[in-house]
Amino acid sequence: MTSYGQSAGEILDRIRKSKPVVHSITNYVVMNSTANVLLAMGASPIMAHAPEEMEDICRISSSLVINIGTLSKPWIESMHLAGRLAAVMKKPYLLDPVGSGATKLRTDTAVRLIESSLPNVIRGNASEILSLSPQGATTRGVDSVHSMEDAVDAARTVSRSLGTVIAVTGERDLVTDGERSLIVSGGHPLMGYVTGTGCAASVIIGAFLAEEKDSVVATAAALAFFGLAAERAAAVENKPGSFWIRVLDELYAVTPDELARKTRVSEA
Repeated sequence: MTSYGQSAGEILDRIRKSKPVVHSITNYVVMNSTANVLLAMGASPIMAHAPEEMEDICRISSSLVINIGTLSKPWIESMHLAGRLAAVMKKPYLLDPVGSGATKLRTDTAVRLIESSLPNVIRGNASEILSLSPQGATTRGVDSVHSMEDAVDAARTVSRSLGTVIAVTGERDLVTDGERSLIVSGGHPLMGYVTGTGCAASVIIGAFLAEEKDSVVATAAALAFFGLAAERAAAVENKPGSFWIRVLDELYAVTPDELARKTRVSEA
């Protein structure tokens, strides 16, 4: 059992005991899916977008996840408000810059959200993270055209310059605060055949952030948990639809002890 594995198991145990409320301002495509992911793992989702209730929602939430997958002007305003409230109320906040680099609106929105209220964690695929780096990058829709290895240096640079944790997810995942860098192994190729797996990773991290102040440890633990659930699911189901349903079952079934024993995290 590694120390990272022990931490992962302990955080999962705390999540299931406390059932943290994760406030998600997310996209139309994945709302139902990510809410079910949080419920299956033992957390409590709340999907709220109206600016009129942001203060009340933030007060009762344990963490915030902002996902820019389907943007509109009113939603962008709510995202900024929620981020500022999370900062004031000291609630951990993750930004998922879906499709940043694909359009000017998405890239500008991600950059301005970061400037408005710095997230504790920014999670994206390699192309999305590269789009936030000084050199920038373009991508194809919401799919990455770069590998995690392509984004290692940029992720460390962005992390140091912003003072936040960057998570680059793909076949293997990178988590860095600019000084500490961890590689998380796990998951399965079938994840690429289901929409919203990155969005699911983000809300899982959001739940782990609610129970662990060290954002690097929380993020790596969350990704190890998600990867283990996917591996277990793929061992039983080999088609995308049944695989994803099985992932929900495995998010429910993975025990803290199993996560502690099977977490695969190494220093980069």
